[in-house]
Amino acid sequence: MSADAHLIACPHCAAMNRVPPARLIEAPNCGRCHHPLFTGLPLALGEADFDRHALRSTLPLLVDFWAPWCGPCLQMAPHFQQAAGVLEPAMRLAKVDTEACPGLGNRFGIRSIPTMVLLQGGRELARQSGAMSAEAIVRWARGVVG
Repeated sequence: MSADAHLIACPHCAAMNRVPPARLIEAPNCGRCHHPLFTGLPLALGEADFDRHALRSTLPLLVDFWAPWCGPCLQMAPHFQQAAGVLEPAMRLAKVDTEACPGLGNRFGIRSIPTMVLLQGGRELARQSGAMSAEAIVRWARGVVG
């Protein structure tokens, strides 16, 4: 396996998988559980599994910090889901419920929701607050990552 292979956490069993960049578009499966590494849907991440996807995985991670009582968050949810289908496998999309995981909200200094934070290698690349359409999410994320 080449050194430039991506390290990707399986959304099903959390096993770390090495995937060459050229194989990302081939819908790779997990080496342990054999389920798809990409589902076209955002992952729901919590305190226990967040770092595996944010720090250990090498793909960019776009996180939507939201809460179930937030009207704009609920309005943006289908757009974020649609964006996942467009942006994967170039990046992973995830949602963090700030009510269920206040520690993650505090860790990233989330003061308003919805707020999207784009991470790579555990480092914040950019953030955007407020509800956005799927097209705007895709345009913004691709603009940051290149």
